[in-house]
Amino acid sequence: MVADKGKTNRKKTIETVVIPEIGKIQPQAPEIEKIVLGALMLEKDAYSTISEILRPECFYDKKHEYIFEAIVDLAVSGRPVDMLTVTEQLKKNSNLKAAGDLLYISELTNNVASTAHLEYHAKIIAQKFLSRELIKFAGLIQGKAFDETLDVEDLMQEAEGKLFEISQRNIKKDAVQINPVINEAINAIQHAAQKKEGLSGISSGFTDLDKITSGWQNSDLIIIAARPAMGKTAFVLSMAKNMAVNFKTPVAIFSLEMSNVQLVNRLITNVCELSGEKIKSGRLEPYEWEQLDHKINELYDAPIYVDDTPSLSVFELRTKARRLVREHDVKCIIIDYLQLMNASGMSYGSREQEVSMISRSLKGLAKELNIPIIALSQLNRGVETRTGAEGKRPQLADLRESGAIEQDADMVCFIHRPEYYGIKEDSAGRDLTGLAEIIIAKHRNGAIGDVWLTFKNSFVRFENCNDSSNNREFTSKINKTSDNPAIMQTIGNNEDFIHQTQHDNPLPF
Repeated sequence: MVADKGKTNRKKTIETVVIPEIGKIQPQAPEIEKIVLGALMLEKDAYSTISEILRPECFYDKKHEYIFEAIVDLAVSGRPVDMLTVTEQLKKNSNLKAAGDLLYISELTNNVASTAHLEYHAKIIAQKFLSRELIKFAGLIQGKAFDETLDVEDLMQEAEGKLFEISQRNIKKDAVQINPVINEAINAIQHAAQKKEGLSGISSGFTDLDKITSGWQNSDLIIIAARPAMGKTAFVLSMAKNMAVNFKTPVAIFSLEMSNVQLVNRLITNVCELSGEKIKSGRLEPYEWEQLDHKINELYDAPIYVDDTPSLSVFELRTKARRLVREHDVKCIIIDYLQLMNASGMSYGSREQEVSMISRSLKGLAKELNIPIIALSQLNRGVETRTGAEGKRPQLADLRESGAIEQDADMVCFIHRPEYYGIKEDSAGRDLTGLAEIIIAKHRNGAIGDVWLTFKNSFVRFENCNDSSNNREFTSKINKTSDNPAIMQTIGNNEDFIHQTQHDNPLPF
C-alpha cells in the first residue's frame, strides 16, 4: 500500500508539444485589388497618387499583377490609362489571357463607385504584401534553423539582412510644408548663437578645424581617410577625448580593428602623456605611476562608449547605435574603420558594391538618428606611387574600393603627415617636423581647405598647433571654391579668424 501511495504522489514530467496551426490562408485583399485597378483605369491622375505605394508584386492575384504591370508601363511612358489602352498593353506584354481577357478587365471598371479612398485602399494592399513577405521570410529562416549543418551566427546575419531589406521597402517620407522646417532652422541658429564659440555643431576640440566646419553637423556622414600609419585612430581618439572629457559630449566608438582594452590604452597614453610602450609593458617610474594615478581620473566617468565587435555588419550597427542614442544620449558615433564592416545576409556582385551599400547605410543612419557619424577609411596605394611633396598629398580619387564613399559623404577629410615620407621641409625651407595636415577635400555645406595640427608621436596624440610645447602658431587656409553664395558669405564673415598671409606666420602650404 505504501508503495502504491508513493507511486501515486510521484510527479510525471509531461513534454509540451506545440502543434503548428494549419489551414490558414495568406493575408490578401483581392476585392480591394479589383477596386484599385478599376479606379486606376477610370481616374486620369490616379496612378500618381499610389505610384510610391504599390509595385506589381504587391498584388496577391496573379491576374491583378499583370494588369497593374501594364498600367505602370503606360503611366511611365506618359500614355493614357484606360480599359482599352490597358488591354492593348497586355497584348504587347503577351499577358492578356493570363490577366483574364477583356471581359474581366471591363468588370473591374464597372465595380468602382468612387476613387475617393484610392490611397487608403492602396496602403491596405501594400500592408498585406508586407505581411506575406514576413511569413515567407519566417518560414525560410525556420527551415534553415532546423538544418544543423548551418552556422547559427551566419543564419542570424542572414536573417537580420533579409529583415532589413523588407523593412526598407516600406520606408516613405512625405513632403512637408516649409514653415515647420524654417522654425527648426531658426532654432538651430539661435542655439548656435548662444554658444561662446559660435559653433552650430559638435566641437572637435581642434580650433581651426571647427572654424571651417562650424563643428560636426547633425545628420552628416564624415569620412576621415588616410594611408596606414598616418594616425587615423589617434586623430579620432584625440577628438573623442576632447568631446567627452573637455565638453562632456557622449561619444560611441566602434572599433573593428582594435580590442576595447587596446583602445583604452591609447586613450590612457593620450590623456596621461605616457609612452605607449611603457603603458603596454607596465615599466613605469615612481613619478610616472603618480602621473598615471592623477590624470587617469579625467577618463573615469567620461561619456565614452566602446564596442569592439569584429567584422561588424551595418545591420548590427543600426541596432546598437539606436540603443546608444536612446539609452545614453550619444551625440556622435565613430567607426574604425569602414572597410572592415560588412553587409552580411545580402548578396553583392563585388566588394565595391558591398562598400557602396555600407556607405549609403551609414548616411541613412546619420539622418535617422540626427547625429554626425564619423567613419575612418583606408586609401589605396596610389599615394605611394606618386612622387614629390605634392604627389604624396591624398586626393578624392585615392579613396579605397568605392567612389560611392565620396558620393555619400557630406565631408571628406584626409590626414597627411609629410614627415612620414621623409619630407622635413617645404619648398620654402620651413620646418614640417611634427606637423599633420588635415585636408578638407569635400564639404557639401561649406568651404574646403587645410588645417595644420601638431602630432605628438610618443603620446599618439593630435593637438592644436598653439597648444604644443613649442607654442608654434600656424594658420589654416580656406579655398574659396564654393558656388554657393550663402557659403561664401559665411566664409567672408569668418575672415577675422582665418588669416591667409604667409609672411606673418611660418605656415607651410
